[in-house]
Amino acid sequence: MADLATLLFTALGLVFFAAGTVGLIRFPDTFSRLHALTKADNLGLGFIALGVAFQAESWAQVARIALIWVLALLAAGAVAQLVARAALMRRGGA
Repeated sequence: MADLATLLFTALGLVFFAAGTVGLIRFPDTFSRLHALTKADNLGLGFIALGVAFQAESWAQVARIALIWVLALLAAGAVAQLVARAALMRRGGA
């Protein structure tokens, strides 16, 4: 049962990663590309982390996986803010 859950959640995560990549390639401007990429990739990483957590041998490993996901969410938010600010400055805004 755990193997099936791992397979399903990991596959779902890969679908979200693929959707973010398609958005990165297809959307017209920096801000919409950034939005598609950060939202889809954060959700994709969450599903992959959930899938991998089913294979963990202890709750400590599950906690580490969750910590990695939370730190990646925080880093993605900070980087997205910096990229958006740089794009806005380059465009001549604020």
